[in-house]
Order: sequence, then C-alpha cells, then structure tokens
Amino acid sequence: MSSIRARLVAQMIRVLIRRRDWGPPESLARRARWWLGTSPALQSLRSFGITVTPTEIDHPPGEWIVPRVPASRTVLYLHGGGYVSCSPSTHRPITAALARLTPARVFAPVYRLAPEFPFPAALDDAEEAYRWLLNSGVSHRDIAFAGDSAGGGLALALLLRARDQGLPLPDCAVLFSPWTDLTVSGASARDNDGKCALCRPESLSQFARCYARPDEWHDPGVSPLFGRPDELPPLHIQVGDTELLLDDAKRVHDKVQSTGGESELIVYAGVFHCWQLLDGFVPEARTALQQAADFIATKVDRPAT
Repeated sequence: MSSIRARLVAQMIRVLIRRRDWGPPESLARRARWWLGTSPALQSLRSFGITVTPTEIDHPPGEWIVPRVPASRTVLYLHGGGYVSCSPSTHRPITAALARLTPARVFAPVYRLAPEFPFPAALDDAEEAYRWLLNSGVSHRDIAFAGDSAGGGLALALLLRARDQGLPLPDCAVLFSPWTDLTVSGASARDNDGKCALCRPESLSQFARCYARPDEWHDPGVSPLFGRPDELPPLHIQVGDTELLLDDAKRVHDKVQSTGGESELIVYAGVFHCWQLLDGFVPEARTALQQAADFIATKVDRPAT
C-alpha cells in the first residue's frame, strides 16, 4: 500500500488538475504551464548542497546541477511536461536528488515546447545537447540518460536516434513513467481510467496532438515504443500501477528483453504520475530516486575524482 502522503497528494491532483478536456492547443499549453511542475520554493528547498549553473550563451541552453562531492559521471536529464510545459528548473527536485545520490553532474537542457514548436523540435534539441556533451570531451561511457513522462519518452527516442545515426551510446538510461506511445493504445489507458490521479485518455490524446500530427504518432521519434528495441544500453524503468502509462513502460521493458537486451522494471503501488518530483515529502519518491541513482552508479562505473 502507498504511503498516506502519496495518497493525499494523489487526491489533491485529482481535484485540482485532472480533467478530460484541456481545451484547444493554446489553452492546453497555458493551463499545463500553470499547473505542471514544482514551485520555486520546492525547487530551492530540494537544491540544498547543490550548485546550479546556467550554460554559457554559446552553448545549448540548460543548466548544470553539480553536487558538492566531485563526480565524473554525467546524467543528461530531459524533463517531462507533456512536451508543452515545464523546464529544467521545475524538475530540480529530481535532478538535484540524482546529482546528490549518484553522485553525478546533471545537465538538464532546455528544449523547445509545443504547440509553438512541434515534433521534431524537442528531439532535435535533445540530440544537440548530447552531441555537445560528446564534443566537449565527455565520454559516452561516463553518461547516463534520464527523463520523466514525456522526457522519459524523449530520452528513449534520443537513444533510438543516436543508435541509428551511429553515435556512441550512453552506458544506461533511467525512465520515470515514460510516455512512449502517443497513440494511447495501451490497455492500461483504458483499465486505469479513473484510477490514474493525473491523466485521462482523452487528455493524453490532446497533449499528443499539440506535439505531433496523428499521422506522425507511429514514428519512433514520437512514440519510441514502435522503434527497433535492440542494441540499446541497459534501461531502468519506474511506473505506478494505477497510471495510464503503465503499459507504455511495460511494453518497452518486454520488447527490450525479447531481443536479449537488459531492462529492469519497477512498478510502484498506488503512487501518482511522476511521484519522484516530491522528493522530501513523499517517501516513495526518495526510494525511487535512490534506486535510480544506484542503477546509474552501477552501470556508469567510474569512480569520483
């Protein structure tokens, strides 16, 4: 059973945020940018002991999140928000925790948001950030990808693109409740309708239309579930059992394992979508982030300097 705090937050999300109809793209984006992500107060509170530095003007936009303990590992973190909202700063509770717990330097790039900048803008920006890390001298053997929700799907899409373009792949990837199927075809999108605290199937489809045309939804760059799953680095996937995106995670896990790849899937009971954002308040968030940090530390096996 989930903690009392997790159940309390889930109920608040149901009342305040969940809806079937988010309106036309402009209204959807405005509402999402108001409601999704974390407050500046929580961002500041969870960044204790962490140095946050914006990138220089001639570099890809984003921020470095660096722990007090020097680290040679680098995490490329892609934030969620349905491709229409949020930013590196809204996700500092996650990036700061990964920096502290792994330990690792975390680079969280800014990518362009829909509907103003639809597919492939976000994926192009993620690729630019990864190429910049490689070109700046960071070894792919020192890098892990990570992301939540749409950012988790974007991290997986970036893995597929990097593999297909012959780029060296990172050592591993962590996906928190990844949105990997914008066609919303998973059984959990129906079975968990009403159980998921944040999402309704209709609202997922509205967010999908903001990001890409329906005829693009089967493109692996949009829905990486439909991409070729072989030759990928080890994956660590977390998802809640009541989420609409449960099958987005499970099907990726099963496809990777069916090709002989390495994937571990952890399904949490009774948590809300992207519960990791409430590290320090919801006990399950710290447990999940510690598991992710341990996975990265094991796979990106480089000692701190």
